[in-house]
Amino acid sequence: MFKVKESGLFIDGQWVAAGPLLEVKNKYSGEAIGALPTAREQDVDAAIAAAQQAAPIMAGMPAYKRAQILTRTAELIRERFDEFATCIAAEAGKALKFSRTEVERAISTFGLAAEEAKRIHGETVPLDAVPSGEGYFGFYVRRPVGVVAAISPFNFPLNLVAHKVAPALAAGNSLVLKPASQTPLTAVLLCEVLAAAGAPPGSVNLVVGPGSSVGEWLVRDPRVAMVTFTGSPPVGRRITEVAGIKKITLELGNTSPVIVAPDADLEFAAKRLAVGAYYNSGQVCISVQRIYGQGAAYEPFLEQFVAASKDMVVGDPLDERVDVGPMIAENEAIRIESWVQEARSAGARIETGGTREGPVYYPTVLTAVRPEMKVVAQEVFAPVASVIQVDDFETALEQANSGEYGLQVSVFTRDIGRVLKAVRALNFGGVIINESPAFRADHMPYGGNRQSGLGREGLKYAIEEMTNIQMVVIRE
Repeated sequence: MFKVKESGLFIDGQWVAAGPLLEVKNKYSGEAIGALPTAREQDVDAAIAAAQQAAPIMAGMPAYKRAQILTRTAELIRERFDEFATCIAAEAGKALKFSRTEVERAISTFGLAAEEAKRIHGETVPLDAVPSGEGYFGFYVRRPVGVVAAISPFNFPLNLVAHKVAPALAAGNSLVLKPASQTPLTAVLLCEVLAAAGAPPGSVNLVVGPGSSVGEWLVRDPRVAMVTFTGSPPVGRRITEVAGIKKITLELGNTSPVIVAPDADLEFAAKRLAVGAYYNSGQVCISVQRIYGQGAAYEPFLEQFVAASKDMVVGDPLDERVDVGPMIAENEAIRIESWVQEARSAGARIETGGTREGPVYYPTVLTAVRPEMKVVAQEVFAPVASVIQVDDFETALEQANSGEYGLQVSVFTRDIGRVLKAVRALNFGGVIINESPAFRADHMPYGGNRQSGLGREGLKYAIEEMTNIQMVVIRE
C-alpha cells in the first residue's frame, strides 16, 4: 500500500511543524497513508511574510534562470513519475491510468511554463496617434504582481497545482499554496521537487487547512496581490467578497452540455463521452453532464452510450484495469445517490448504474430528466450523465446555453454550418467540436464565462493574469 512519511508545512524553504495533524486516507480502502500539520494563523502569516521577502528576488531573477528552475522541476517529476502517480491514485481515488496521464500533463505544464518565462514582453504604443502625444515615445512592460495565493482543488492534486505554481514562478512572482485538505500529499512531493530544482527559499510556501480559516486568512491579507482559485461557485463568490482590491482568477465549474447531431459519428461520440463523463468519477469541472441527442441521433446514441458506460471497470484505483474509482468521500457518493433518487422519484429513468458501494458510485445514465432537476440544473460532480432528446439543432443550442454556467461545451457534427452556428450562439469559454467537453490542452486559454469564473488559465494566459502592465512614457 502506498504511504508517505509524516511531513510538515513548507515555509521559507524549511519543513516546519504547526497545528494539529491532518490525516490523509486512501480514498478506496480508508487506510491512513500520510499526515501533515494544519496551519495556524501565525503559520499563514509566516508563509506570506516569506513570500513577500522572496518576491523581489523572483522579480529580479533573469528569465533564463526562472526557465531553468521550471525545466528542472519537470525533469525531477519525470524521475519520480511512479511515486507521483501512485500518490494521486491513493489520495484522490483517481484510476492509476488517469493519474499517470495527470503526471505527464504536469511535466508538460512546467515545460511550457519554462518556455513562456522567456517570452514575457511588452510592446510600443504609438502615442502620436493623438495630437497630445506628439513628441512622446511610449512602451509598456509586464511586471510580476508580487505574492500570489494559490488555492487548488482535490480532483487534480498535481496538474491544477502546476497550473498555478508554474505560471506564477515563470512571471517572477512568489506564492503561498493551499492545496485541498483531502489531497495535500502530492503538493508535498511537488514542493520537495521545486526546492531541489532551485526555487529560492520563500518563493514557494505550502500551508494546509480548511478554507474557512486558512483560506480566508490568505485571501484577506493585504500583502497578497493576487488570488488564483479553482473550486466551487459558493467559495468563489466568498473570495470576491473578502479579498479586497487585488487580482482574482476563478475557475468555478460547469454543467457541461454536449450536442450530438444526427450526422455525427455516434459510436465514436458515445465512447469519448463515456470517458468524459466517468473518468475521475466525474469529479472534473468539465465532466460530461447533459447530452442533447438531436432527432434521429437520440435512440442509437443512447444505446451505444449506455453500452460504453457499462464497459467501464469500477474498483480500486491502484488496479491497472480500473477506469472508475471511488469519489473523494463517501458523503459525496451519498449526495449523488440522493440526487439520482430524487430525479427518479420525479420521473427520470435510470438506464444503467444508480448504485453505490461505500464511496464508490457506479457510472449512471439517466433519461426522461427535466431542466429543473438537480442532476441537470446543478453541477453533479459525480459519474452521472443525462441523455436528453431534442427535436432540432436550434433547440439543442438553446438548452445547452441554459443555466448559469459557461465553461466548456461540445458539439458532435460533420456539418460546418452547424459548427459555425454553435460558435456564434454558445456563451462558453470553450466550444469543443467532435470531442468531449472534458478536453483540455495545457497551453490553451482555459476558463469560463458567466458563473463559471473570471480570467483564464493556460500558461501564457495565466502569466498575463499574474502580471501588471507598466506603461513607460518618454518625452523626446
